[in-house]
Amino acid sequence: MASGSGLPVSFRQAAVLGLLVLASALPAARSWSKEGHMLTCQIAQDLLEPDAAHAVRHLLPEDVGGDLSALCVWPDQVRHWYKYGWTGPLHFIDTPDKACSFDYSKTVSTGDCHGPDGAKDMCVAGAIANFTSQLLHYRHGSADRKYNLTEALLFLSHFMGDVHQPMHVGFTSDQGGNSIDLRWFRHKSNLHHVWDREIIQTALTDFYGKDMGAFRKQLEHNLTKGTWSDDVSSWGDCEDLLSCPTKYATESINLACKWGYNGVRGGETLSDDYFDSRLPIVSRRIAQGGVRLAMFLNRIFGYHNRDVAAPSS
Repeated sequence: MASGSGLPVSFRQAAVLGLLVLASALPAARSWSKEGHMLTCQIAQDLLEPDAAHAVRHLLPEDVGGDLSALCVWPDQVRHWYKYGWTGPLHFIDTPDKACSFDYSKTVSTGDCHGPDGAKDMCVAGAIANFTSQLLHYRHGSADRKYNLTEALLFLSHFMGDVHQPMHVGFTSDQGGNSIDLRWFRHKSNLHHVWDREIIQTALTDFYGKDMGAFRKQLEHNLTKGTWSDDVSSWGDCEDLLSCPTKYATESINLACKWGYNGVRGGETLSDDYFDSRLPIVSRRIAQGGVRLAMFLNRIFGYHNRDVAAPSS
C-alpha cells in the first residue's frame, strides 16, 4: 500500500475531523451514493458483536457519537485532496471488456491493480485486503504509530461498499459505465451514475418519501424475515479475509454484465423497466456489503480474530 496509508496516531483524530469539515465543500465522487454507503455501514454496525462494537467506537472521532455511518463517505471526499490523491484507484477495478469475470492474479499481472509508481494492490479488492491487514494490528498488539487505524477503519468500511457496487468492477474502455451517456427518466446521466445514485434516489423518492430510515427498515426486514432470509447466512462465508474481496468483485462483474450493461445503449432513456428490475439487485448488494463488513469487523476485533493470522510487523 502506498505510503499515504498511515499518519502518526497522535494526529489521527485531528486529521479525520479536520478533513471531514473541509471535505464538505467538495463535489461528490461517483460511488454508492451517500445514502448507499450509510445504509451499508448502518446494517454492519447493527450486526457487530460487543468487542467489535467497542473497537469501532474507540477508533471513531468523538464528534460522531460512535456512528460509523457518519464517516462512511469520507474516503470519497478526501480522494480529491492532494494528500489522498493516491487513493483514487482504490475505489474500483478495471476489468477486461466483455470478459464478465474477474481473476485477481491476471488483473495484477496486467497492471490494472498497480499504481503509476508500481505500487501493488491499487484497486478495491487489494485495498480491502490491505486495510484489513492494518486493522489486525489493533488486536495483535502492534504499535499504533505504524498505521492510522481510524483511517483504515473508514477506508475498509467504504471500500466494502464499493466492491459490492457492480459497476465499480466494470469494463475498462467505458470506465465502469462512466462514458456511457444516457438519460435517467427526464435528466442526463450515465450508466455508472445510474447504479451509484439514480436507482437509490428514485427508490427513496417513489417508495419511502425520501426517508432513508424507512428504506433501511425494508432492507433489514428482507434480511431477517423477507426475501433474503433463507440465504443471508451464507453471505458471511469467508475462510480467508484477505482473499474474500476477490469473491465479492467476481460477483459484481457478473452482475454488471447480466444487469448493468445488458440491453443498454448509449444515448437511450432508462426508466421504469430498468428501475423495477435493477432495484432488487442494488438493494441486495447494499445489504450484502453490510453483512460482510460486519463479518470482517467481528473477526478483526472480536473473539474470532484468533482464527485470523497475525500480520507481520
